[in-house]
Amino acid sequence: MSAQLGGQPILILKEGSSRTRGRDAQGMNIAAAKAVAAAVRTTLGPKGMDKMLVDTIGDVVITNDGVTILKEMDIEHPAAKMMVEIAKTQDDEVGDGTTTAVVVGGELLKKAEDLLEQDVHPTVIAQGYRQAAEKAQEILREIAFDVTPGDAAILTKIAETAMTGKGAESSKEKLCDLIVKAIMMVTDDDGTVDTENVKVEKKVGGSIDDSEIIEGMIIDKERVHPGMPKLVKDARILLLNAAIEFKKTEVDAEISITSPDQLQMFLDEEEKMIKTIVNKVIASGANVVFCQKGIDDIAQHYLAKAGIFAVRRVKKSDMEKLARATGASLVSSIDAISTEELGSAGKIEERKVSGEEMIFVEECKNPKAVSIIIKGGTDHVVDELERAIEDALRVVGVVVEDKKVVAGGGAPEIELSLRLRDYASTVGGRAQLAIEAFAGALEIIPRTLAENAGLDPIDMLVELRAAHEQNHKTYGLDVFDAKASDMKIAGVVEPLRVKTQAISSAAEVAVMILRIDDVIASSGKGGGMPSEEEMAAMGGMGGGMPPGMM
Repeated sequence: MSAQLGGQPILILKEGSSRTRGRDAQGMNIAAAKAVAAAVRTTLGPKGMDKMLVDTIGDVVITNDGVTILKEMDIEHPAAKMMVEIAKTQDDEVGDGTTTAVVVGGELLKKAEDLLEQDVHPTVIAQGYRQAAEKAQEILREIAFDVTPGDAAILTKIAETAMTGKGAESSKEKLCDLIVKAIMMVTDDDGTVDTENVKVEKKVGGSIDDSEIIEGMIIDKERVHPGMPKLVKDARILLLNAAIEFKKTEVDAEISITSPDQLQMFLDEEEKMIKTIVNKVIASGANVVFCQKGIDDIAQHYLAKAGIFAVRRVKKSDMEKLARATGASLVSSIDAISTEELGSAGKIEERKVSGEEMIFVEECKNPKAVSIIIKGGTDHVVDELERAIEDALRVVGVVVEDKKVVAGGGAPEIELSLRLRDYASTVGGRAQLAIEAFAGALEIIPRTLAENAGLDPIDMLVELRAAHEQNHKTYGLDVFDAKASDMKIAGVVEPLRVKTQAISSAAEVAVMILRIDDVIASSGKGGGMPSEEEMAAMGGMGGGMPPGMM
């Protein structure tokens, strides 16, 4: 970038900086975004494939989850990073539909590219896309149907839809029952659901069928001393965020000891200090102590003698959940220990799970904290199962809160596509072209579902459109029987929020990328633009990532 002054060029940008303008800048950004969409597209739907991701130190992740794939990939291109952001937003807001959001975003940009080649101005496309996204939200709300939060059957179907294609098919029914039970237990009286109160503990060993739900908390720790009881009934629980150890001086200090007697006095004094702390715990009436910090060896001995069950180095998040479940207060100072701060639980027990000791806190005062133990044959199976369960928990929670669902299987996208085409003809002008492009882009979802199941996408789309034109609004693609069928009757349903969020996020990212007409990249920074040769290569890569993006 330079300016002329009396024939002398003046450099404005640092040497080595690159600048791409106009159609070239848009082309590069769109190509990068499309490559990200292509990378996750094959994972969509019940017959989607998995990705194996290997990081720099050789750790392997095998997953079907869109957001996990994009987080694990080392993406460098700035426009591609924007596509990753919409997946993260979708995951934070709803917990599912991340692949849908990215694939729709990529297709919107692909359609925009065709319009740019016909000399439609990016601003006109952006305006049309915004109008279409608003209208889409309206139509989605219209075609959604209500559910009652207590209807366990429909909630189970929602959990099943979220988990389909994520490697848990064999035990889907059992896991979905656990998920629905867990959500119903942690739902507050005002109808809100905090899925943080459902703790998912994974253990390698046994099979997926051995997974179970515990009314209460599971702490992945063991008691600090073998002399302590393994089972405590009618537990009075102290939650301590202070070390049961003698206090060390804050600054470096030396203690000068000149005779053996002084050394003995010093050790006796240390022991006395610890005994005083333990006596305070005993005096409070507590028979179970969960400590966030350390417990000294001498303290362990005294606590064991007093028959107190103690656990050390408990995670902060677990301490907070324990406080919620047992009604105990988190005590941050030894001096503040008192009977009023204690919580209660019917039973606390140390049990072996897959060969490892874990602590079960059951029969709690406030049972709005539950735990699910998931088991599987290998680390990879358990990890993927955990991701599937987290998604399903979030999705069921969203439905309990919103009480609105739509049919799955590409049904809402086909309905939106038809309705938006009708709407486009009422808008007129060049914006009509953009709205029609938006309508066409939404068909990528049923098309991808068909492709991933090895079906002919054109035949399936024709069949789906025909069904929707006859006013069958809930007809989607049944990939198992290779035909259009009623998804509502089949029980393939998704929360309304998954769709509204995915479409609005996809439209926002498409508009943002379209409005960029100048890319100025500093020297020595990541995110360098791919060359024309790389761009050409990307066109034929299908699901691959362009060089410089991995």
